[in-house]
Amino acid sequence: MSNSPRTGGRGRTVAEQIEDLQADTGEHHVAVTFTLNDVTQTVVLPSRTLASDAIRHHLRQTGTHVGCEHGVCGACTVLLDGKPVRSCLVLAASLEGRSVTTVEGLVEPDGTLHPVQQAFIDCHGLQCGFCTPGFITTIAAFLEDNPSPTREEATEAIAGNLCRCTGYRNIGAAVLRAAEITRERSGGSPLGPDDETSRAALDTASDSRVRGATAPVGGKAARS
Repeated sequence: MSNSPRTGGRGRTVAEQIEDLQADTGEHHVAVTFTLNDVTQTVVLPSRTLASDAIRHHLRQTGTHVGCEHGVCGACTVLLDGKPVRSCLVLAASLEGRSVTTVEGLVEPDGTLHPVQQAFIDCHGLQCGFCTPGFITTIAAFLEDNPSPTREEATEAIAGNLCRCTGYRNIGAAVLRAAEITRERSGGSPLGPDDETSRAALDTASDSRVRGATAPVGGKAARS
């Protein structure tokens, strides 16, 4: 349930909603106001509610997936004030006054996909898609700090997220492709610094860049 800070459903104030809910359920409730994908939200929920559940079930941003619920798999990763966090380990009450970005919020207002989202398409970086939102938010934050990673740095960046489908090769390629797209959109060289490390990092079996030539696992590039 999402409401303005002053009034809630059927004209009741948030304080009245909390009082009613606590009387009905016997459980302590809180009102939490935070920014979700650039929109200020106030949600009234049990104080024990996890951020992942508040985002998915109360605010219906279902791109955030919940896997292990122990902070291991990374599927529930969101950006909290720009930094990747496991939302299944964060209480919703702790989001008060903060900014959360989910995979939905990475899309530009005009519908342009974030470079990492586009890179996952170009490089076939997903299969079932369950772990994908957590990878995308993790990589988006990583590239903010390291816009021209090597292949080894790209591999390290995704090491904390688990995937049971892809074998990781194309996800790693998507990190490099996303960096390339970012540089292209900013008018720079897609290869970044003109040195052997950068060029080697973007090399594949069939092309000198990661661009859509990367095949799905088991495809031509994977067999070569």
